[in-house]
Amino acid sequence: MKIPAALNMFLLLCVGASVARGLITPEKINNIEERLRATEVILSELKRENEALRRFTRALETKLEPLQAENTARKVAFSAGLLASGTQHTGPFEDSRTLVYQKIFSNIGNAYNSNTGIFTAPVKGVYFFRFYGHSHAANKMAVSLHKNKERQCSVYSHKPESNLNGNGSNGVVLTLEKADEVYTQLWKDSWVYDEDSSFTSFSGFMLFPL
Repeated sequence: MKIPAALNMFLLLCVGASVARGLITPEKINNIEERLRATEVILSELKRENEALRRFTRALETKLEPLQAENTARKVAFSAGLLASGTQHTGPFEDSRTLVYQKIFSNIGNAYNSNTGIFTAPVKGVYFFRFYGHSHAANKMAVSLHKNKERQCSVYSHKPESNLNGNGSNGVVLTLEKADEVYTQLWKDSWVYDEDSSFTSFSGFMLFPL
């Protein structure tokens, strides 16, 4: 690294003025020049070390970026109730229907879509899911959890007696590939009931990545 020209000029002027006054001898001038050369060497070395540190920092940031992205993807959890508000029976329908849970309690990682009712795995891993269904007297309630259109487990209540309600819950641990879909479906000719207390709900979270 070179000493700036302005600083060099300033030092020469100072030295020249001192020589003119007899304050600096030729030996002292030589000593100053040696010190200046030594300072240039030190500054050059510091510049090389600073550049090496800058390259190391860039390489470290490059390695950390995918690790940070993977760590963010591991934070996956959601829980939702069927109705955003109010009281309502859903069903019966002439065919099976995907239930769309609209009251979001949590959706860390945004893997659950409240517009479609579908959870999409952001990374390959092992996940846990649980769902609840509720029905009133004389109404059959049947709900299944599906993985990529394949039924995994179900809850069922066959027309509870008068003045009784039907409830069911089930849970399952699934190994999912990235982009696998998990959702619940209401069986044809069946009902579920929900209200502000969120008796009918769907939840899930990742246990660990693979």
